[in-house]
Amino acid sequence: MFALDIMTTNVITVRPEHTVAEVAKLLIDRRISAAPVVDDEGRLLGIVSEGDLVHRVLGDNEAPRSWWLTILGDPTDIPDEYAKLHGTTAGDVMTRDVITVPSFTSVNSIAELLESHHIKRVPIVDEGRLVGIVSRANIIQALIARPSMRPAPASKSDQDIRAALLTEFANHPWSNASTFNVAVDEGVVRYWGFVESDGAKEAMRIAAENMAGVKSVESNLGVASRSPDYI
Repeated sequence: MFALDIMTTNVITVRPEHTVAEVAKLLIDRRISAAPVVDDEGRLLGIVSEGDLVHRVLGDNEAPRSWWLTILGDPTDIPDEYAKLHGTTAGDVMTRDVITVPSFTSVNSIAELLESHHIKRVPIVDEGRLVGIVSRANIIQALIARPSMRPAPASKSDQDIRAALLTEFANHPWSNASTFNVAVDEGVVRYWGFVESDGAKEAMRIAAENMAGVKSVESNLGVASRSPDYI
């Protein structure tokens, strides 16, 4: 199973010129913990997380430094840290050195990466462009979908089913693919996240059941009101 089999593809992103206040409101409204920063061509520039905003509020980067670090030259006392603390846009406060992986990275490798680097998510980048994101939640979903986490990749038919469902949902206003995820393993379709109505849940079930190759459908979807798409 690869990143492309479990990643969230309709990623909520921001542009570098969006204000810190807009980014904070977006994270709250969409119930996400981070938003990648991309340019007009979809190239990944950085990422703004809840942690970046919390540090900004607490002023962690301006905590008193040891006297000996002041004498020797504190490597953390750099212009980038000042910009992150006092900047007003996503481009100012974002983390620039983002760990990324390509779409054909195994789920096992991503799980090890998240653990070893103590991060909650990893953007999926192909040829410089953001194509998805895999979070710890996606890894847990994959564990449930395939408890043994066998190294064998998902069959092509599973990948085709997932791609077809995401394409189908993109054509309907009741489907906001940024708030749910789809995992397909051995013909079993599993939905995660939330949608805006019980009707949307039913429509998604029917869409999967009518798809060739689908053996069963498991829905783990909640219902929540749609947030305004202002970014």
